[in-house]
Amino acid sequence: MTQEHASRRRRRLTATITDLEVAVQRAFLVGVELPGIATIDAERSLDELALLTDTAGSEPIDQELVRRHAIEPATYIGSGKAEELATLTKALDIDVVIFDNQLTPAQQRNLQKLFGCDVVDREGLILDIFAQHAHTKVGALQVELAMNRYNLPRLRGKGTSLSQQGAGVLARGPGETKLETDRRRILERNSKLERELARAVQHRETQRKSRRRAEIPQVAIVGYTNAGKSTLLNALTDADVLVEDRLFATLDPTVRRLELPNQRPFLLADTVGFVRRLPHHLIEAFRSTLSEVAEADLLLHLVDGSDPDPGGQIAAVREVLMEIGAAELLELIVFNKSDLVGEQALVRLANLYPEAVFISALEHEGLELLVERIGELLERTMVTLTLEIPYARGDVVAAAHRFGEVIGEKHDDNGMILEVRVPETSRSRFAQFSR
Repeated sequence: MTQEHASRRRRRLTATITDLEVAVQRAFLVGVELPGIATIDAERSLDELALLTDTAGSEPIDQELVRRHAIEPATYIGSGKAEELATLTKALDIDVVIFDNQLTPAQQRNLQKLFGCDVVDREGLILDIFAQHAHTKVGALQVELAMNRYNLPRLRGKGTSLSQQGAGVLARGPGETKLETDRRRILERNSKLERELARAVQHRETQRKSRRRAEIPQVAIVGYTNAGKSTLLNALTDADVLVEDRLFATLDPTVRRLELPNQRPFLLADTVGFVRRLPHHLIEAFRSTLSEVAEADLLLHLVDGSDPDPGGQIAAVREVLMEIGAAELLELIVFNKSDLVGEQALVRLANLYPEAVFISALEHEGLELLVERIGELLERTMVTLTLEIPYARGDVVAAAHRFGEVIGEKHDDNGMILEVRVPETSRSRFAQFSR
């Protein structure tokens, strides 16, 4: 690659970072295209890696997509190609090489020797971003546990990098002294983290049970990272949730109460965003947070309509939903940022997803229609019951009004006959009075 080419690529990839006073790592990105992976998918994934790198606080200087027929066990991309890229990265004064693939600890060690600098894979990069953005106690516990599980088999290859507390990718991990001492210390720390996390999860579960007892429908906003979930929550509820044009700005769920046009309340939860190939360590560590999704009555699947590959985003999100047991939940596709989408693209998306709603959360466009559709879909979770309630059981009558909608009322010698619409989950509450 000529110096002119490198300079041109650098201008194209360099992120603008003006708010950091520390030296920013210069990063070189490597993607690998294997048989069965379309070139355009590999290129989009590599472009997404550049955004992730910028979010982590490093500067993507250049990138290369390597085409291989099979993974090479020692270096993933083959020693010849690795040596070629090592020469290039040294000429560009690169501090960290980031692979858009999952490397084994041995591959990572071998590549670090060849490149003479830190080598990080996609999983490590995302873990680093999560470490920076975990602001609550539960989030911090979840991230530290995931990072420890990732770093444990890699201790031998980390050298002194684990003891650094600088601005580099994965520099926020635990320090290293002796190998066995470190390994024992991390295992002990993991046991403690798991206990603390179990207590925090139990507290959060108590809160969820309390909300369930109130019989208020729960709606969870899910979607690809940076699709605009926090912006939508703010637009609908004035929640004042942090909104940044960066990936994974939100890690911890925020729950707010809204009312439908018929004045029935529901709870709306903002959740962590997903990406392609979200690391399994993170899904496991964040399972308690993602349970907000798995227990929802309705999923608002928010999609960035202006993205070049909205279908790919939808597939990536549904893959995670399947892993956490939420794939069968009622789902409403919502295309956000419609103000940035051309008319032809809008028509194409409408044809592909005829039940979808199109909005612009930032411009507050289409929100009334969205709330109406939420109400319509939540109605599907309701059942109609005819209740015979003795006059002495005013508490049951009050519960019928509180947890549902009374649509008919009669009186006879024995008591009141109410026709009510209540959530399916409330059916058992009124079972002894139901005809």
